[in-house]
Amino acid sequence: MALLFAVLCGCGSPATNAGTAKGLGPTKALTTVTVGIMPIPDCATILLAQARHYFEAEGLKVETVTVQGGGTALPQLENGSLQFSIMNYPAAVMYEQAKPEKMKIVAPAYQAKPGTFALMVPKNSPIRSLTDLRGRHFGVATFKSISTVTTKAALKLAGLTERDVTMSETPLPDMIVALENGHRDVAWMTEPYITLYGQKAGGRVLYDVMQGQTEGLPIAGWATPTDYAKNNPEQVAGFPRAVMKAQFDVAMNEQLVRSTLPDYTKIDAETAATITLGDFPTNLHPNRIQQVADLMLEYGEIGAPIDVRAFLLPLPALTHTPAPPPPPSPPSLPSSPEAVSAS
Repeated sequence: MALLFAVLCGCGSPATNAGTAKGLGPTKALTTVTVGIMPIPDCATILLAQARHYFEAEGLKVETVTVQGGGTALPQLENGSLQFSIMNYPAAVMYEQAKPEKMKIVAPAYQAKPGTFALMVPKNSPIRSLTDLRGRHFGVATFKSISTVTTKAALKLAGLTERDVTMSETPLPDMIVALENGHRDVAWMTEPYITLYGQKAGGRVLYDVMQGQTEGLPIAGWATPTDYAKNNPEQVAGFPRAVMKAQFDVAMNEQLVRSTLPDYTKIDAETAATITLGDFPTNLHPNRIQQVADLMLEYGEIGAPIDVRAFLLPLPALTHTPAPPPPPSPPSLPSSPEAVSAS
């Protein structure tokens, strides 16, 4: 991995946008990068890093655009309209299988905890358990994603497969309406929509999808095209440095996420204060992320094993050493904030 990072750090001269970065001096120009985010907690550290001028300190001006999911952001990464994007790990695995060495994960974003991802139904739904799911219509965020992998794991417990149900892609902000108007029987949801649906419409959690073999599952990281990484080494080092400062901040104080959520989601501060948050990892440990690829192989999402180290870049050294965060959940996972090792 160390050798891979050295290869990727070729020379390049991206266009810059004039501006003054905090701590960089009055003549330092900022490079504008466009980042794909979703209205979910995973992306809170981007907004926090903006507010705390972490990107400016790295010579970057970040502009955000909303994407439906990591998989749907891939064409925008390919055509250059996005330089970075939130990327769920199943989408990264699928892309690596289809186009090896074309995309890199440069920083971690989010990891599941109990209560952070669930299958939900309307309050008056006749569906009471997983055994009632045969023939039902599911809303999933995107195909070939965390939503489909964890849904398949839940169906397996009831002796069902994806062939026993219908799945349709449904943007997360539209899930509640789709359930209430009967267009979907079951919806795969994440926070803040789990809490929002429960509080506003009495929606019921049918099943927490992050338990058993999916407990503590890594969810997403921040991706960039390999070609962009080759040609823009400063940006591809500076972006994760800024993100990791924010990751350390929220690992120490999750209230920072709760106060940031209303800035880019459609929930109010009161709802943000009550949602269940996952973990914000401070490393890209391949053994942890490999769990995702192994589950995808088990559930037929990929046809052959994938070694996730192929798309993980080492984390650059931070310009300062933050206080270490609390140990991640589950306790057996590595808690070191060090970069991905070459082993």
